[in-house]
Amino acid sequence: MKKKYIVFGLFTVSSAFGFSQPIVNGYPKKKISKSSIQIVYAQYLQDGNHSAITGGTGTEKLQVYAPELSIQLEVDSLNSYSVDAGIDVISSASMDNIDFVKSSASKLSNRAYLTAGYERKGKQNRNLSFGGKGYFSIESAYLSLGGTLSLNIMSQNKSGEFSAELEGYFDDLRWGRLNGEHPLQLVYPAELRYRHWFDIYRRESYNLNLSWQQTINRRMVLAFLPGLSYQQGLLSTPYHRVFFKDSSLKVENIPRTRLKIPLGIQLNSFIADRYILRSYYRFYWDDFGIRAHTLSLELAVKINPAFTLTPLLRWYTQTGASFFKPYREADLEQVFYSSDYDLSAFSSYEAGIEARFAGFGSAAHPVHLNSLGLRYSFYKRSDGLYAHMLTLLLDLDTRKKDR
Repeated sequence: MKKKYIVFGLFTVSSAFGFSQPIVNGYPKKKISKSSIQIVYAQYLQDGNHSAITGGTGTEKLQVYAPELSIQLEVDSLNSYSVDAGIDVISSASMDNIDFVKSSASKLSNRAYLTAGYERKGKQNRNLSFGGKGYFSIESAYLSLGGTLSLNIMSQNKSGEFSAELEGYFDDLRWGRLNGEHPLQLVYPAELRYRHWFDIYRRESYNLNLSWQQTINRRMVLAFLPGLSYQQGLLSTPYHRVFFKDSSLKVENIPRTRLKIPLGIQLNSFIADRYILRSYYRFYWDDFGIRAHTLSLELAVKINPAFTLTPLLRWYTQTGASFFKPYREADLEQVFYSSDYDLSAFSSYEAGIEARFAGFGSAAHPVHLNSLGLRYSFYKRSDGLYAHMLTLLLDLDTRKKDR
């Protein structure tokens, strides 16, 4: 199921608390079993008045409460395992408008997901590592299975690092798994259920993410982040309405394939001993007609050895898809049509601040709290949509030496 909050949630959880994992030179002689445990609680509150479910007009009010647990276990200097699990509790006023029963179960939904991974470093070449992950996610109108293969190569002098990641996701968009309904079927808006609008219900997504990170000098690190994505299958959301100029009504219909090409560049600059400036730019192109630019700035200020404060600002703009039309502006002659404002021309900004506390307890203790992070940001879009995002992170380490 496509939801706006997923994009923001991923940004908040994955990039809020640091640019990259520290690079460790050399390996200990003794075998050490080390676990890193992250407990994340994210809350996302959204409102607006351009819901795609009701044809580009109507409430977009949405609340998401998302706890997550991530565990990474380093068995020895060569092998590590990871597990990520979480659940999103979603209360959506717009989802309730799929049908005409205001107390329907669609007002409240849940999404559960699980990712398990393995990574191994080269036995002869410690600068080489490879791994894989398996992914599972489920909610009422969505089942997704996927996997990732990854490769990481570090230069001999540790100044450069190349990584490649190939992802594949396979989605089934039929409704009813968590509601006990059989047979499973696509869910359409209540008044449009007199016919089957689509004869497919699967979607496939393939992503290639590349990265080259290079240390320029003691104070600057530069990264190039190109990518390629391809989707095929049912890319329309079957419960989105589209109203035409003559007031007739249909289910959203968009192309069955989509090609996306993002190209990013990131520069981290260490200023004096207290400041780290993280700057990021990305250009995006797809064959729907969307062209987008993203600029992000974060300035980490080390108040003292235990406390870091990071204000952040993100600006984004995009052109609209060729087939997007607002409420009651679509032409009957159009082959493809959508009133989803995610596909419209808009600009947005996100502003926030992150506080991180470190140095809890002693690293020599078997279990200790490594750091605590709290982040708040406000998001505003030119079409009127706005959101508040709050994330709390607890980062714990456990360490055990083999006798």
